This record gives sequence, structure tokens and C-alpha cells, in this order.
Amino acid sequence: MKIMIITSSPNKDGLTAACSEAAKQGVEAAGGEVLMVRLNDLEISKCQACDNGWGICRSEHKCKIKDDFQELHQFVDEADGYVMVTPVYWGEMSEAGKTFTDRLRRCEASNRNGRNKTQDKPFIAIAAAGGTGNGTLTCLSYMDRLFGHMRSERFDLIGITRKNRDYKLDAIRAAAKKMVIGVEA
Repeated sequence: MKIMIITSSPNKDGLTAACSEAAKQGVEAAGGEVLMVRLNDLEISKCQACDNGWGICRSEHKCKIKDDFQELHQFVDEADGYVMVTPVYWGEMSEAGKTFTDRLRRCEASNRNGRNKTQDKPFIAIAAAGGTGNGTLTCLSYMDRLFGHMRSERFDLIGITRKNRDYKLDAIRAAAKKMVIGVEA
């Protein structure tokens, strides 16, 4: 069981990083394999909406922009499930998260002729709010809709703030572990 943990924060030591580490611990405790991806360490360009809005992403389900997205898109296919962790910026995912998922959604959500790379695979969406936490629900709603477009299976949506950090990190570990166990069952 391979779980892809995607984190989209420039901060390597903050709340988002702690969430990613908790998810990793949960996956490994269940005997799963982790593929950890830090989007901010990669070169991923924004979607160009090629050819009047739809390029080969619609017809061939791949992106013609050559950057780190190509390899990451292959990893998406190899994964059995996903944990997406993002800081909350004004009620939204981080820019790195949106850039990656905009391109991923274009390639995968339009694939109706066959099985797309994310279809029926479980996901956990984690929104880590370092400030007031007021944007956590809108961020989680966005991620839920995003994965829904790609026909993934919602496993859990977890909002975390500085105030609930301790018990939510435990919840993330437990959710990641259960996702691996549940997928294998």
C-alpha cells in the first residue's frame, strides 16, 4: 500500500510539516509505504489553459508543459491513496497546492473514457490554519470538491489550528493508519 503525502507549504518546520509527519507516522504504523512530496521544492508551472482552454489534458489526460509535474503525475498513478496537506491562506489552499491541483484536475477529471489515476482511491484532506482558523472550512470544502471532480473517495477532512494542534495531530495519525488498513481490508 503506497500513500502519497503531498504538502504545499514553504515552511519546513511549521504546522503543515507537523501534519505531514503525523500522516507519515500513521501510514508507516499500518505497514504502508510513504511517498512524501513537498510541492514547494519542485518546479511546477501554472496551467496555461492551452489551445483555447483545453489542450492535450482533455484528450490525452496529460499536460504538455514540461516541468516536475510530469514525474509527479506518474507518482499519482502509482499511489493507492493520498493525503493532501496545505496551509490555509485566506480560506484557500496555498499557491503551490492550487498550481499542482489545477493541472492534476484538468488531466484527471476529464478522463471519462477509462479509469483516471485518482478514481476510487481514498484521500485525506488536511487544512492547517496558523492564524484564526476562520478559513479552514472553506479550504476543506475546496479540497473535497477538487478530489470529487477526480472521482476520488473521501476518507476524511481534517482542519487543524494552533489551538487544537495536539489532539488533531493524533487524529491525523489515526486517520492515515485507518486509511491504509481500511484500503487493504
